[in-house]
Amino acid sequence: MLIEQQPAYVLHVRPYRETSLLLECLTRDQGRIGVIARGVRSQRGRLQRSQLEPFQPLTLDLQWRGELATLRNAELSAAPFRLLGDAALSGLYINELVVRLTERQDPYPQLYHAYAQTLARLATGETLAWHLRRFERDLLTALGYALQLEFEANTGDPLQADNLYAYRAEHGPVRCGANESHAVRGDDLMSLHQDHMPDAQGLHALRKMMREVIRFHLGGVELRAWRVLRGTLTRR
Repeated sequence: MLIEQQPAYVLHVRPYRETSLLLECLTRDQGRIGVIARGVRSQRGRLQRSQLEPFQPLTLDLQWRGELATLRNAELSAAPFRLLGDAALSGLYINELVVRLTERQDPYPQLYHAYAQTLARLATGETLAWHLRRFERDLLTALGYALQLEFEANTGDPLQADNLYAYRAEHGPVRCGANESHAVRGDDLMSLHQDHMPDAQGLHALRKMMREVIRFHLGGVELRAWRVLRGTLTRR
């Protein structure tokens, strides 16, 4: 099957055989797919390695056979997003999230839009933590794991701004005391729901909460990006 001019982003690249690459790509209509880019690592390759870097909006021509597609052509569809420093680390984090939490060949058009929007936000280099929380929220929604950010799980009562809650990934927010290690204010949960950036304390609490939720959906597995980010902060 031939697929032409498919909007896509490269999420991950690794060598494949002697002269080729195996790409993990997020596409608009096919979801996450594996793509073989033949001959890219050879001197006579028609496509260059630089054309297949992450964070570049591409259109791909693909020949589909079995589980993997073969790349026939790749073209930039817009200017690449320029991510530097912490923004680049943030971009690699959302790439790993998509690879680890999605299944191949499941279309997620909503996720594709959220991913492209997040790259544009990260490229500004500002409020990176907030943009990551928004993407995590939108990714979980696209996958059918939407967060409950309006009502208390046990009672069904609306969240109260000044109350503290512990978020249970399989259940939702439940009232807790200040000694709870991952307590988050009701106001911060509602801010995430309403897409209003909370203060620094709220962002810190949401980061810890989202990490526990994502770890739950990964079956308790740690992300490599978490270790990299932890090491970067330690060196600073």
